[in-house]
Amino acid sequence: MSKLYIVATPIGNMGDITLRAIETLKNVDLILCEDTRETKKILDKYNISKPTMSYPSDDVVGKNSRQSNKLSKIFELLEEGKDLALVSDAGTPGISDPGAMLVSKIKEKLNGVQVIPIPGASAVIAALSASGLPTHEFTFLGFLPHKKGRETLFKEIAGAKRTFAFYESPHRILKTLESLAKFCPKENQKKVCVARELTKIYEEFVSGTPEEVLEYFIKNKEKQRGEFTVIVA
Repeated sequence: MSKLYIVATPIGNMGDITLRAIETLKNVDLILCEDTRETKKILDKYNISKPTMSYPSDDVVGKNSRQSNKLSKIFELLEEGKDLALVSDAGTPGISDPGAMLVSKIKEKLNGVQVIPIPGASAVIAALSASGLPTHEFTFLGFLPHKKGRETLFKEIAGAKRTFAFYESPHRILKTLESLAKFCPKENQKKVCVARELTKIYEEFVSGTPEEVLEYFIKNKEKQRGEFTVIVA
């Protein structure tokens, strides 16, 4: 039975990879990558010499001939009994990263393939663990929509009884904090934790009310860069 390993890779610090992930990448026949150039950095770091191939992204799987050819090639290799590893550029494939649709297609078409997760780094779990906010129950939203439905979503977050977690870009972090400050009731202000540049050299956690966190990022414009995970209690 051929195997497809879903391998989590570092989200920033190159040391955030498991021994099992390294061993898996060394032993598979081919590594399927979101971007082969990004994966090469990890492979070079850990002296892993294995062939790589980019895989079709979730939004174009089967929608054009080139992507269909890639999908067919992956099916062919698995049918031949080859063991493959699936990685994204950073973190766990399929969790707000490409790969979920590919896994779904493989499970649908190739019943004999064993899909095996190799767990590891995930920005949302890392942020939740160090946020100091309630984590016994939470909803993960991935990246928020750019326009349609944003206001409705912020209203839902403001009125929720559970913790919400989502990713945000540097271009929208201030607007997001402004929306949280606008919709969260002043009489029972929610706590917010913004995790920036997780596991990287400038990693930072900023906590407080939406207004307090917004004020911090307005006053510190240089902090508006990077990758953000937002936790709302």
